[in-house]
Amino acid sequence: MKNVSRCDLLSWQFELTWSLFEYHLERLEPEDFLWEPTPYCWTVRPDADGTWVPDWAETEPEPVPVPTIGWLTWHIGWWWSVTVDHAQGRTPRERIEITWPGDGTAAVEWLRGLRGDWLAVLDRLTDTDLDATAPFPWPNDPEHTIAHMLAWVNAELMKNATEIGQLRLLRAASAA
Repeated sequence: MKNVSRCDLLSWQFELTWSLFEYHLERLEPEDFLWEPTPYCWTVRPDADGTWVPDWAETEPEPVPVPTIGWLTWHIGWWWSVTVDHAQGRTPRERIEITWPGDGTAAVEWLRGLRGDWLAVLDRLTDTDLDATAPFPWPNDPEHTIAHMLAWVNAELMKNATEIGQLRLLRAASAA
């Protein structure tokens, strides 16, 4: 059996997850992004200045609102941008500094750009680097390493990609 490094395995898992996500990204229609499948949704909306901002609550409401694809693409962009900031040793941006680009095409390009940023992070890591304490999303908790952070990104992306795919399928089926 071939010996695979932890970095290679995490990169492989990321690329597998991305390929599943790309399947849906390629098929999204402009109308998919702001489609609200229920009256109780979180979405993205332009503010008075025309900046697209997400619905948000500091404490998650019960029940949790159903997110739109627009909201989910913002959410991915937010957590991924902040994770890349941490991984590159930059001061992480605040949630309110991460805004939705304003349309589906721009959102997809934004996410593809973040993929490139993330691949650059993955390319420079070694298996030894994976053992360092993760700066995010568990700030400096010695129980969580960079390897945990990478695995979290893969899991979070897979979860959000699934949600986007399901919403895309539901919208298409409801229109049929």
